[in-house]
Amino acid sequence: MQASDTRARRNVIVLVMAQALLGSQMPMIFTIGGLAGQSLASNICFATLPISLIVLGSMLTATPISWFMQRFGRRAGFFVGALGGALGGAVGAWGLYLASFPVFLAGSFLTGIYMSAQGFYRFAAADTASEDFRPKAISYVLAGGLVSAIIGPQMVKLTADAYVVPFIGTYIAVIAVNLVGALLFLFLDIPKPPVPAEDAPRGRSRWELLTTPRIAVAVICAMVSYALMNLVMTSTPLAVVGCGFDKSDAADVVTGHVLAMFAPSFFTGHLIARFGTERIVAAGLVILAAAGAVALSGVALENFFVALILLGLGWNFGFIGATTMLAEAHAPHERGRMQGMNDLLVFGGVTIASLASGGLMNCSGGSAEAGWTAVNLAMAPFLALAGGALIWLLMRPRAQQA
Repeated sequence: MQASDTRARRNVIVLVMAQALLGSQMPMIFTIGGLAGQSLASNICFATLPISLIVLGSMLTATPISWFMQRFGRRAGFFVGALGGALGGAVGAWGLYLASFPVFLAGSFLTGIYMSAQGFYRFAAADTASEDFRPKAISYVLAGGLVSAIIGPQMVKLTADAYVVPFIGTYIAVIAVNLVGALLFLFLDIPKPPVPAEDAPRGRSRWELLTTPRIAVAVICAMVSYALMNLVMTSTPLAVVGCGFDKSDAADVVTGHVLAMFAPSFFTGHLIARFGTERIVAAGLVILAAAGAVALSGVALENFFVALILLGLGWNFGFIGATTMLAEAHAPHERGRMQGMNDLLVFGGVTIASLASGGLMNCSGGSAEAGWTAVNLAMAPFLALAGGALIWLLMRPRAQQA
């Protein structure tokens, strides 16, 4: 271990704990968001709109939060994220109490502030890490989601029917998770970025960054990996319940999925160090395709479990690989500009996917089986796009990639 990684490893521990505790609110909300929306919306085609609003909120706040962290530091930005999560939980609970779909959607949008801040945990892990430790730091932090995968769905089981109004207990639990979890950031030790001198290099413009081949492909692969994972995961609880299983089955399937998203993170960084980012991203795209194939082969509970486990594993390889590729392709003084723009684009794609998910699931063919088929068939063209972009990058000389 390099001496410079002592601080990095301490920060990784804090961020892993934050990912585990604060991150548990995301599987909680993603498990019940569509079901709650289905009970409140006047048109079931908009059942997944609450989840879409979370992702939209994350997309719209990614750039401001990135700028805020560049100006005031990671700790301050993460506190803002936890505050947004607590407010989102409070407004969501109020919307359920009033049986008001618009108020519930407003709470979902505020939850997006937390989701946006959580997306920067992985970049924060890389801030103080050496080049060798960087991919491992990123993957370790995402591995904290392994605990959130257990905590979140189990809390849904305990809280979803705890009150007369269904799901309101879960949103009250979300408030508590944010208020307690925010205290972890008091132990984060990441220096604020120095204020650049007048003659300091300004770095590449946003357009120059995006037209750098390696950055462009990293962004495309991150967008596709995350968007397709969200497309399928958002519809999963609706499909499971619609195919005759109950809410606890849906929670168990989501648990298996989120475990598969984060458990491989203990070794993904080592695989990247050994085989390279491109091969790991390619493996992720292949596994995502396999998830779609399993989902299309039947609607037994076993199919849901296997498909969602493969979906989580494919996301892990694709997204961590793309994140590492991006972190290696821009300079420190460009990180505020590039990371915010990356998450704006990634969560823009996720927003579109989550919006499409509800329409495909509830308004394609008139049955849960037909909707589930439409959701999984929609993956194909985007996997082809990401795969083609990766092949194009690999065919270019290394010197022309950066």
